[in-house]
Amino acid sequence: MSNFRYAAKGPGGKTVEGTISAADRSEAVAELRRKELVVMRMDETGSSGRKAGPRLKSRLRAGRARPSAKRTELALFTRQLATMVNAGLSLLESLETLGAQAETPGLKATCERLVQEVRGGADLSAAMEACPRVFGPLYISMVRAAEISGQMDVILQRLADYLEASEELRREIRSAMTYPVVSMVLVTAITAFLMIGIVPGFRQVFESLDSELPAITAFVLQLAEWMRAYWILLFGGGFMAMAGVSVFRKTSAGQLLYDQLSLKVPVFGPLFRKVALARFSRTFATLIRSGVPIMSTLDIVADTSGNQIISRVVLRSRDSVRSGNMLSEPLSESKVFPPMVVRMIAIGERSGALEVLLEKIAEFYDSQVKAAVKSLTSMIEPLLITVMGVLVGSVVLAVFLPILDVVGKLSER
Repeated sequence: MSNFRYAAKGPGGKTVEGTISAADRSEAVAELRRKELVVMRMDETGSSGRKAGPRLKSRLRAGRARPSAKRTELALFTRQLATMVNAGLSLLESLETLGAQAETPGLKATCERLVQEVRGGADLSAAMEACPRVFGPLYISMVRAAEISGQMDVILQRLADYLEASEELRREIRSAMTYPVVSMVLVTAITAFLMIGIVPGFRQVFESLDSELPAITAFVLQLAEWMRAYWILLFGGGFMAMAGVSVFRKTSAGQLLYDQLSLKVPVFGPLFRKVALARFSRTFATLIRSGVPIMSTLDIVADTSGNQIISRVVLRSRDSVRSGNMLSEPLSESKVFPPMVVRMIAIGERSGALEVLLEKIAEFYDSQVKAAVKSLTSMIEPLLITVMGVLVGSVVLAVFLPILDVVGKLSER
């Protein structure tokens, strides 16, 4: 028998803490459920429980090379592992098979590490803690919940669905951002080439014409000569500014400021908000449906939200739930979550179908993101063409106006 310390919610929403003795974690959870308690947190006392064993921890401290894998590889790995487990293969056989067919060194090293630890007696979730660059807190928590419930294949299928949906959403955002970024780089490069390499050479031509230059031509010539004289300072300063912004963004204050601006910036702000809400809803629904305790779920959702503003709201919600309040109450006080989302979460809490409504929210915002990406792409294309036309056209106009003026005077003679 083992002792487990738990925190759970009773029928009236009151938080109950205590200790229970059971043969294993799943039996302890089942006993609490029979008492109509919803488990929020459970830790085994006096032993390592589901955490990494001494042997595994010593290897982590030894600083061995940590394997890595791409997100697409991880999603495929999860799908194949779920299929093999569902087909009746043992976990060790499945991992060995996936390691043998792995095409990249990172995934092969990951499978080899998992096989080594599982063969040594470690749980799969504990073995995955040795690969933090591959398996995040969400992944490990869901695998641990699968080990407790005995539904490894089912939860792995849900995890694969989550990873594939998240990767698809990421591709949508990447496609929406790549086009304007590449286009603006090209526009800037073309304009800089004209201003630094072409326009200054026309000064001698204009001076030989012996006529007063138009205002736009004089301005463009002065700007072009300044850019040619100080191009090192111009590009160096731009590079240093981008590097400074990048370093500042990695700080907590910088990340918070960036996340605030990303939700308020015109055009892209609503898109980023929808992406964050879709990620929040899908992560929350996947963890709840897989049996992860509510407090652990909120911690993971806050860590994986991708936005500090939403993360802070979720952490306040966690504190509210720990005090026995409804999850929807602190969400309604924030300006991040729309009223529709808050009301659906409140209905889910009252009806006991929170994960179902969260999945509906995720599906809704997924479709909203796809529609926004298409609309944004169709809107940005003519906008960028207009910007390019104005910049390049202004330079060309400044160059040809004096020439046209001289040609006109000659034709009059």
